Amino acid sequence: MTVLVNVIVTLGMLYVVPAGLRLIDPAGLRRTARLWPLPAVLGAVSLWLPRGGAATVLAALYAAACLALAARAPSALLRGRAPGPAEVAVATALASPAVAATALVAERAGHRLFGFDLDILALTVPHFHFAGFTAALVAGLVCRAAAPGPGARWAAYSVPAGTLLVLLGYFVDDWAELAGAVVLTGGMWAVALTTWREIRPAGRDRTTRALLAVSAAVLVATMLLALWWAAGEATGVPHPTLTWMAATHGLGNALGFALCSMLAWRRLTADDPRSAQDPRIEEGPRSPAHPRNPDHPRNPDHPRTARQETTP
Repeated sequence: MTVLVNVIVTLGMLYVVPAGLRLIDPAGLRRTARLWPLPAVLGAVSLWLPRGGAATVLAALYAAACLALAARAPSALLRGRAPGPAEVAVATALASPAVAATALVAERAGHRLFGFDLDILALTVPHFHFAGFTAALVAGLVCRAAAPGPGARWAAYSVPAGTLLVLLGYFVDDWAELAGAVVLTGGMWAVALTTWREIRPAGRDRTTRALLAVSAAVLVATMLLALWWAAGEATGVPHPTLTWMAATHGLGNALGFALCSMLAWRRLTADDPRSAQDPRIEEGPRSPAHPRNPDHPRNPDHPRTARQETTP
């Protein structure tokens, strides 16, 4: 399990986080995203070293970068007006790597932080790189790009809330963690449904649409596994082992959801001329899934809409 978890975390550190930072704010976070591989390499190397002083120092350097990133969360949350769901999701994304890095430092030092087993600390690292950073970020992007409605807003609020509840469940009991898993799963399924119904059809090429389809479909299975595991921990019913969860839920979320989502959204924002003018997620970007897009079914000039309006 250790090798697989290390591979997943390395992917998150070296690609997913800097790619996500460019989606949050290509202008304001450009320098951070460009320099991120430097501390990320140190954090990744620490994963493969034996526990001890060298691994702890490298992990601590990565943690310092994550804490600096978390310091930007308040400004993302309060951009001169009341924070909306997208802002809440982005602030959660910016803060999540700091939680992961704190767990990493403790695990590399062999320290049972708050009494948690080292295996639990090791699994906290990928969880808050993917369920924390990537899932919250994508929920915010989906909320901003989709047509106004309760589904996208629910996703942008419930993914951060579910992530926080899962974290609190670590300190309370398995039932609290199960409650967090239920909320998080509901939010992720809302992300998947909105992506499938609204974002995917507006992709300007087959590759983008395929990446969005995979990211949405994978969430249905991987989050069902998360519910199964959390329910088993709380009730004692048979459920997958942590090793099996890493090989299915963890790998599926890392490759099928996170990687495909980052690739797809980078293609979507590259297609959108507004993203270069006003890239902040708090005020955009308006993705090609926006109804103003001529290829979107909700656009009044789209053939499907025109047929509907002329049909008696």
